[in-house]
Amino acid sequence: MALDSKVPKGPIKDKWTEYKNHINLVNPANKRHIDVIVVGTGLAGGSASATLAELGYNVKAFAYQDSPRRAHSIAAQGGINAAKNYQGDGDSTYRLFYDTVKGGDYRSREANVYRLAEVSANIIDQCVAQGVPFARDYGGLLDNRSFGGVLVSRTFYAKGQTGQQLLLGAYSAMNRQIARGKIEMFNRHEMLDVVIVDGKARGIIARNLVTGEIERHSAHAVVIASGGYGNVYFLSTNAMGSNVTAGWKVHKKGAFFANPCYTQIHPTCIPRSGDYQSKLTLMSESLRNDGRIWVPKNLEDVKLIREGKKKPTELTEDERDYYLERRYPAFGNLVPRDVASRAAKERCDAGYGVNATGEAVYLDFAASFVRYGTEQAKIQGIVNPTDAKIKELGQEIVKAKYGNLFQMYEKIVDENPYETPMMIYPAVHYTMGGVWVDYNLMTTIPGCYAIGEANFSDHGANRLGASALMQGLADGYFVLPYTIGDYLADDIRTGKIPTDTPEFDAAEKEVADRIKFFINNKGTHSVDYYHKKLGKIMWDKCGMSRNAEGLKEAIQEISDLRTDFWKNVNVPGDDHEYNEQLAKAGRVADFLELGELFAKDALVREESAGGHFREEHQTADGEAKRLKEFQFVSAWEYKGEPKDAVLHKEELVYENIEVKERSYK
Repeated sequence: MALDSKVPKGPIKDKWTEYKNHINLVNPANKRHIDVIVVGTGLAGGSASATLAELGYNVKAFAYQDSPRRAHSIAAQGGINAAKNYQGDGDSTYRLFYDTVKGGDYRSREANVYRLAEVSANIIDQCVAQGVPFARDYGGLLDNRSFGGVLVSRTFYAKGQTGQQLLLGAYSAMNRQIARGKIEMFNRHEMLDVVIVDGKARGIIARNLVTGEIERHSAHAVVIASGGYGNVYFLSTNAMGSNVTAGWKVHKKGAFFANPCYTQIHPTCIPRSGDYQSKLTLMSESLRNDGRIWVPKNLEDVKLIREGKKKPTELTEDERDYYLERRYPAFGNLVPRDVASRAAKERCDAGYGVNATGEAVYLDFAASFVRYGTEQAKIQGIVNPTDAKIKELGQEIVKAKYGNLFQMYEKIVDENPYETPMMIYPAVHYTMGGVWVDYNLMTTIPGCYAIGEANFSDHGANRLGASALMQGLADGYFVLPYTIGDYLADDIRTGKIPTDTPEFDAAEKEVADRIKFFINNKGTHSVDYYHKKLGKIMWDKCGMSRNAEGLKEAIQEISDLRTDFWKNVNVPGDDHEYNEQLAKAGRVADFLELGELFAKDALVREESAGGHFREEHQTADGEAKRLKEFQFVSAWEYKGEPKDAVLHKEELVYENIEVKERSYK
């Protein structure tokens, strides 16, 4: 199958404008005759549902949570990017575009990224109109802060609750349409298959998670907005329920999957505390604006700190290694996430990790307390303030910016981050890979779209901080509502899609048979038993460090684990009730298939990119000899800018587990 990205011709800055000028539209009077299914109600799905319904389409929205307010978008903390240049510091649409492409190791589709940068400013206006309480400066103007990988301040934020506030804005827009009858909301429903009729996506099979009933839902188009698949690692910053099922089902029905091995390793997470932990907690990257990352210079100090015989606050500046500031002076602590993650792992692997497991570095705010406190003392006219007063004033400023994050850290770790440095370590966070889409955000199945984190297009091998919320809302508010009309214009005379057809019969039977298997299979191991084993294989052999030998082992181990899963998984309870283990069994089955594809993708990429080292050639003493890092790190260390004449790299696309190498223009 030949891939056609449908990227418009012409200069990149004009593509989206020219495309909108010539795209097919659906008459407002005809929109009421067209149905659209949206799977997922996070920022991408919620904004898409609200906007499509506002335009006049009939929308069916599906969420496996009890409310769209519980979507994992609510957990986003630090902010949302937009090229409004309120700071007057040189930002522009092009700079946001360039930073995003560069930050993704030149592996994203630049036409999509430029469009993302172009519509980003509209997102802020939309959300302000919805009442999103973005932070404001002393004069009442919207405030900005900086994130990793950029030299400007373009991130709009609401303390450390930006995702929550943006989601409530989208949810309020949805509620307006629910009240008007334009959105039919299906909470506690999980999509378990897509239905293809005459080659087009015409509906889904969903299960009511409360009653167990299997339902048929038809539509003229299906939109997948179900987020990412970071939970393939078991331990991640994702909500426990986050899964790949919706995206994987459309893949198995013919939608190509792109870049599955590109997962983001976030550098600013609370370290793992024990073997029985179920998930990891993110500390916003925005903390790196004011926190300095370091480890002790001397291994003897590391040993004493681990044994509790020395406190980090007892080390002088000369005894600390601010390794990001040392290695990357232009960006310092605000290097991109992949660079910061790899650097933290390198220090910890070298023996400088500061917690009991050896997997933690410090994020220290002491210098910020002094800087802000000194400034506040001058503003308040305090003459010769004491060190204690300066610290107090500085802590108040930091509390105003990040207070809820500090509170969350203290509740989890039981240490006061105002008095002792935070400990952080990289963890699986976002997934850049996903369902392949063209410029219209349509998959290789006609009528099936993928938006937000569920698609692959915008972030390449690494996502810059505060760009996830930007992509989700851009796709939902400003891109999909235009592009979907080009396809639906041909459906204004189609009429309702019937559900009493052989295609719906076959899809429902396949879903029902699988559920019956899980209920009737009296195995010996729980679903979590297999999920944890998969996660360990993924982290050990498909995580931040990878080599050909380990990836081949992972492929075989995952295959063997999947075979054992289908023989020995045990799902208690019944299928006609709320059964979380039954729901999770289906999700883990999909993760097991994805995991093998993931490892195969990583195997054929003989490079280091994003958050992942590629290591090869075992030496005689068994230590891995690291290959020279790929171009991105050298580009950050290089004084000038890397060449941008050729931004496209080979794109690896997958269909039904077999690897197919493609390229697009």
